[in-house]
Amino acid sequence: MLAIYGPLQLILGVVYFFIIVHFIMSWLITFQVLNLRQPVVSQIWYSLNRLMEPIYGPIRRFLPDLGGIDLAPLVAILIVISLRTYILPVIFGFA
Repeated sequence: MLAIYGPLQLILGVVYFFIIVHFIMSWLITFQVLNLRQPVVSQIWYSLNRLMEPIYGPIRRFLPDLGGIDLAPLVAILIVISLRTYILPVIFGFA
């Protein structure tokens, strides 16, 4: 069981990291700290958007429209944290 538990924890850790980076980068772009006209910044930004859209898309379908506020990253990070901390250890008997 540890052969499955370890990689799942690793994948959830990487997803957590990407969500945090995407969230921080979106704020830095919004406040003009980062400029999308720079090739490296735009390439990282569009790559992160492509990686995160399969995660955020289903969540956005269930959330109500709040105008310019996107709560999908917050819900996604709560799901990842609950999976890593509470659900996976119980499923695999480590709790």
